[in-house]
Amino acid sequence: MNKRDELIAKYANDLRDKCKHNPDMDLLNKVTIGCGPSIYNRDSSTISSTSKEELETVRQNFLIKKLGLSKEDKLEEGIDKIMDQYGRSNRNKYRAVVYYLLTKHFNKESVY
Repeated sequence: MNKRDELIAKYANDLRDKCKHNPDMDLLNKVTIGCGPSIYNRDSSTISSTSKEELETVRQNFLIKKLGLSKEDKLEEGIDKIMDQYGRSNRNKYRAVVYYLLTKHFNKESVY
């Protein structure tokens, strides 16, 4: 099993255990690949739900640029819902898991 496959298995476990969500493994794989090399870096592989700058990056670079959403799509509500679902007190919110959940929340699976 290569490093990416190990990470995907870890993300799937987070989705099941922390988010109570049965993952679509094909979509999770595609979202993880879409994250690129950031998944291998300890700092960039996670998202801080308390950092306004971090959440702005998620909004601009993922929701607007990647998924093609607009500010009228209630982006803040979607991010808040996902952070609550993942658990705000959970220190390790993996970027790939957050992106996967946002993709599902906004019904943008077709992007992948």
